[in-house]
Amino acid sequence: MLGDCSLIALLATTDGARTRAFYENVLGLRFVSEDDFAIVYDVQRTELRVQKVHELTPQPHTALGWSVPDIEAAVRGITNRGGTFERYPQLAQDSDGIWQSPSGARIAWLRDPDGNVLSLTERPRAAR
Repeated sequence: MLGDCSLIALLATTDGARTRAFYENVLGLRFVSEDDFAIVYDVQRTELRVQKVHELTPQPHTALGWSVPDIEAAVRGITNRGGTFERYPQLAQDSDGIWQSPSGARIAWLRDPDGNVLSLTERPRAAR
């Protein structure tokens, strides 16, 4: 039933202006609209709705992620536009903050201004 329907991704923010600056200027997302309830982006024909809330407790795990063809280029581009990638002491990350998982996927994490954890993943060549 829902497998034939479009997915809507949801996050939350307590500061719409700060969120717009990050998602548009740092991540390069395409803005669609904003109202009193949410900021909407089009991400490869998937709607991302960033809900406006009064309080937010960010979760410690990844809330939203992107599959990227070249993780080094993506990390470099985001870093050059002001993004900061997370460092996790328990993971063997390279100097850019990229970790290679046992499956061969390469992953990097960053937080948005509200503390939501976002990830970039480059799948192993055989899995693409």
